[in-house]
Amino acid sequence: MKAPRFTPLVASLPSMVPFVGPETQERATGRKFDARLGANENVFGPSPKAVAAMQAALHDIWMYGDPENYDLKQALAAHHGVAPENIVVGAGIDGLLGSLCRMLVQEGVSVVTSHGAYPTFNFHVAGYGGTLHTVPYVNDAEDPQSLLAKAREVDATLVYIANPDNPMGSWHSAERIQAMIDDLPDTAVLCLDEAYLEFAPEGTAPALDTSKVNVIRMRTFSKAYGMAGARVGYAIGHPELISAFNKVRNHFGMNRAAQAGALAALQDQDYLAQTQANVAAAKERLAAIARANGLTPLPSATNFVTMDCGRDGDFARALVAALVERGIFVRMPFVAPQDRCIRVSAGRSQDLDAFEAALPAALESIR
Repeated sequence: MKAPRFTPLVASLPSMVPFVGPETQERATGRKFDARLGANENVFGPSPKAVAAMQAALHDIWMYGDPENYDLKQALAAHHGVAPENIVVGAGIDGLLGSLCRMLVQEGVSVVTSHGAYPTFNFHVAGYGGTLHTVPYVNDAEDPQSLLAKAREVDATLVYIANPDNPMGSWHSAERIQAMIDDLPDTAVLCLDEAYLEFAPEGTAPALDTSKVNVIRMRTFSKAYGMAGARVGYAIGHPELISAFNKVRNHFGMNRAAQAGALAALQDQDYLAQTQANVAAAKERLAAIARANGLTPLPSATNFVTMDCGRDGDFARALVAALVERGIFVRMPFVAPQDRCIRVSAGRSQDLDAFEAALPAALESIR
């Protein structure tokens, strides 16, 4: 049998994924995790109203979802004070990033991001043949000035920054991000990933301005709204940029239950506030656990706490493995010097109890 005739680009790429899922690790170890604190999922879950809406929608699951995502787009537009033409809905931010790269990236195109930032973006760039240029973090944060300087140097078509940032939990003020937008080269599109924005302090996000054709802002229902498994994300931008998604997006990529759940979740802002309070309390406890065990918690504007182990990447990797052996799923940054840290998602009291019990033994086993 002849092998598939892959394109030279696909044939040249390694077969790998950016994240090994907790289910894969559970199958390998033959046991379930006692605490699932590695994927920045919102363990407090979605609004009960969202669950009810999804359950009701299952009776009509034989139908495709509305390819225009009309009801959800109307509600999002009203929520953000923009027009429906400024919004595109997709299968999580990951799906939207894939479409954005398909629109803008091809062989020979330069793309700029931070070294160690969200790796799935890099996979999309590689998948379309783009040349990825990276700049280092500065004080454990992505650096807007370095990104802009590199964009000018390589004539970048696309620049990516997350605010707040994953994996460090750091963030910039609205003023600093707005200055980055104002100084963006005319030939580059800025992708501003705001997946964790609902957890950030006031004054983190600049005002929405959909008049700039080269700025797109990504949001999600996966984090604060607790719907990671439903895969609902959206982007906000200029109508010309947003309408281009229709040329490449999967128009039937959203299922009816996810559409109904996201709409109900958006309408339940009281539950969102409850989740934000739960996450804030969990982060305070995680910080206390870290300090009690000689680790340094970094300030976080997300739903996780990144903990500085005070050693190198080998030590942090050993600690992650030791915690996994003890039934605690956590992750860590991939790139030095940020890989001296581990990253622990906010959890329920029983999750944090399990982490607090396992951490001292895990540290002792590797010291």
